[in-house]
Amino acid sequence: MTSTEPAPQAGDRKSTSGHLGHVIFITAAAAMGGFLFGYDSSVINGAVEAIRDKYNIGSGTLAQVIAIALIGAAIGAATAGRIADRIGRILCMRIAAVLFTISAVGSALPFALWELAFWRIIGGFAIGMASVIGPAYIAEVSPPAIRGRLASFQQAAIVLGIAISQLVNYGILQGANGDQRGKIIGLEAWQVMLGVMVIPAVIYGLLSFTIPESPRFLLSVGRDSDARGVLAQVEGKEVDLDARVTEIQTAMRREHKSVFSDLLTSRVNFLPIVWIGIGLSVFQQLVGINVAFYYSSTLWQSVGIDPSSSFFYSFTTSIVNIIGTAIAMIFVDRIGRRPLALIGSTGMAVALALEAWAFSSKSGDTLPNTEGTVALVAAHVFVLFFALSWGVVVWVFLGEMFPNKIRAAALGVAASAQWIANWAITASFPTLADWNLSGTYVIYTCFAVLSIPFVLIFVKETKGKTLEEMG
Repeated sequence: MTSTEPAPQAGDRKSTSGHLGHVIFITAAAAMGGFLFGYDSSVINGAVEAIRDKYNIGSGTLAQVIAIALIGAAIGAATAGRIADRIGRILCMRIAAVLFTISAVGSALPFALWELAFWRIIGGFAIGMASVIGPAYIAEVSPPAIRGRLASFQQAAIVLGIAISQLVNYGILQGANGDQRGKIIGLEAWQVMLGVMVIPAVIYGLLSFTIPESPRFLLSVGRDSDARGVLAQVEGKEVDLDARVTEIQTAMRREHKSVFSDLLTSRVNFLPIVWIGIGLSVFQQLVGINVAFYYSSTLWQSVGIDPSSSFFYSFTTSIVNIIGTAIAMIFVDRIGRRPLALIGSTGMAVALALEAWAFSSKSGDTLPNTEGTVALVAAHVFVLFFALSWGVVVWVFLGEMFPNKIRAAALGVAASAQWIANWAITASFPTLADWNLSGTYVIYTCFAVLSIPFVLIFVKETKGKTLEEMG
């Protein structure tokens, strides 16, 4: 999926301002896929221990069941761009909504462990699609002056989905008297947790009928009149629509649909800009952020916190995530992407180091009071610094940094790398934690530290540039 030319520049501010509310609604509706992305990714947190108990499995098998959705996500991310270039962005969103719905129903009613894993793969494929479709579509309908903030809607929706899933899980657990396998409406609590995702999935599907197709896609399939209508919606009728259409068509004629071979300098080596995109994606995950959302309840229970309190702390972490994301949305277009990334890396490194120190005092299933307090505070600080930096700026970078002619393919590769790294962290954490919980956090600390020179040496600022200036 390629991104369209930017909306009007300084001379068209009156038009852009007049239609800002409509553009925000379109962006928010598209970002509903991000909400489902966050909800589906995090809801499993409330079911981990119940799945372990119900199917009597060890940490290794449990990790594979939890992480297998990420394999589907990597495949979905790798193919979503090509699918959307063929059938359109909106139809792609609707397919993702259907897959989310099917996954929620299937995951709530599994007959066996392998079936639960299968439905999680289906949900993962939908997550992968949403992770690519949302940012690309938003970039195509956003004015450049506020594109960073609108692109941040995707991450804001993700963190909101994470928080809501934790709140819903907490409420369901209370209804089951604190027992993840307690009965509610004839099902075990963990099954209800997974099944509730049907509601936002249906909402996402319905919202897709209220927003327009990308003008760029419409022009690519010869629907010039429809494209003019959409441009009038998002840029204003005062804009010279004929000139805008000509501008987009001229740019499209200079481009070709990106394919995987466009990303290579040889048979095996990617272009430098693609490696940078992959590096951003991988570092975002290797700091261990998703451990906080997939395993936080299990983590806190492993150091002596009762189940209800562990669910509560998972929810408060999600609230901190939302606050950090709001901070990033305010500053991403003011101070730039690189400064936020560097601030976040520094804060994460310190917080992770403190967690590693605290967990080194673990004795059996408990932590001393001081170390326990430090671990809880540091965990929240870590999430805060991630959210105000890498959580947002990576998605903004990936939507902006690639040249037009390779944007679709490069974004797909970078997003796939992100899901593979996510899978590696998610699948390895239970086994690593059994080995040495403190040592595991030392590893995450090292990756946070290494991300600093990576940004300083390789990553260029994209703030304020048009998409045509990238690369």
